[in-house]
Amino acid sequence: MSRLLHSGQVIVDLVMSLDTLPATGGDVLANSASFEAGGGFNVMAAARRNGLPVVYLGRHGTGRFGDLARAAMQAEGIEMALAASDDKDTGLCVSLTEATTERTFISHIGAEGDLLAQDLANAVPGDDDYVYVSGYSLLLEGKAQALLDWLLALPRQITVVFDPGPLVKAPDSALMVALLPRIDIWTSNGPEALAFTGASDLAGALLKLNEHLPADTLLVVRDGPNGCWISRNGQAEHVPGFKVKAVDSNGAGDAHAGVFIAGLANGLAPAVAARRANAAAALAVTRWGPATSPGTAEVDALLSEG
Repeated sequence: MSRLLHSGQVIVDLVMSLDTLPATGGDVLANSASFEAGGGFNVMAAARRNGLPVVYLGRHGTGRFGDLARAAMQAEGIEMALAASDDKDTGLCVSLTEATTERTFISHIGAEGDLLAQDLANAVPGDDDYVYVSGYSLLLEGKAQALLDWLLALPRQITVVFDPGPLVKAPDSALMVALLPRIDIWTSNGPEALAFTGASDLAGALLKLNEHLPADTLLVVRDGPNGCWISRNGQAEHVPGFKVKAVDSNGAGDAHAGVFIAGLANGLAPAVAARRANAAAALAVTRWGPATSPGTAEVDALLSEG
């Protein structure tokens, strides 16, 4: 059976909702605040809730945040490939959601920012597994090279999924030049695709992504409430979204990615898997918090209404 092997970072989010961010030097009262497992956990939880076995390949720390991260992964049935690191705690992200649903993040990296070749030595994906790579990982000096070396040594039949995130904005770094030919699935939101390619619209971004990636790479670019675009071999298709009342967009893209991969692993065509992913993202934005992906039954229920 297929699995999702996630090589990114599980951190802890301090999630706060507020009307609007204060000006520099200012102060406001938050409407709510809570500590939640986040980062790569969001994608893994989405996939796991939709029937796909998941393995976390990254490190997790010793301390209050590491304990919280492990408890969350254990509750979702996510397998952890490594024991807890004994020299650092898991990192923290302050996640601020305004009334407009716009999000602002401030992150501090902990144990999850390091990864050595020996950490990955026993990680042996099967031919039908999906290996998930986060762009954040490529920015971490203590992790990037070991992860890239491991990825490039994987058998070609193993599917590599790449999520650039908001901080990987160009295709010409040495790490990206090495990784681009190995990417089988690209998943991002629209602004990330525009920033990476320098295109002025999503149609242009899809075309420019084809210039950097292998021709048969499956591209998935999310377009907020409009749904998403999928493309392969230059053939783009729009998959409509679902109309809902959004309260928090935090984690919606992660829900989309996890459910999309779970759909592919279950044998669905990309457009069908994307439709399920759109439904999951729509449900996720109606809920507060980072890991708000619905499970299979909820996705099915929304799809049956449409």
